[in-house]
Amino acid sequence: MSAAPVIAGYASLFGVRDRSGDRVLPGAFRASLKSRGTARIAMLWQHDPAQPIGRWERLGEDRRGLWVIGRLLPGVTLGREAAALIDAGAVSGLSIGFQARRAQKSRQGAERLLSDIDLWEVSVVTFPQVDGARVRIVRPNGAVSI
Repeated sequence: MSAAPVIAGYASLFGVRDRSGDRVLPGAFRASLKSRGTARIAMLWQHDPAQPIGRWERLGEDRRGLWVIGRLLPGVTLGREAAALIDAGAVSGLSIGFQARRAQKSRQGAERLLSDIDLWEVSVVTFPQVDGARVRIVRPNGAVSI
């Protein structure tokens, strides 16, 4: 079996309004990452719970947003297909599956400000809600940087 391709990227960006009108605030993932840990956050294909494609190995917040690093499973057909699509640039998005635990309407009322998120999964997707939420294959000859 070939080596599992490593992928990395930002699954969410702080302060950026998504296509649903949500803005995630810094620290919103902190409690969820602490309580769930990496093992209980799924890596899915297009938010489909019937299509896991790998495992997230590291997730964390920095000043920019929620970053993720994980491995696609070469023993799973869809994992191999996802790797090929990401490598070719045909699919490059990441998107989060979550429940808002704490949110408030903005002063203008046009968007939700999310300050506490229960993160369930991070999916590789064709069309991310946040345009800058992108993923790439990390080559094995270099250090992982996002």
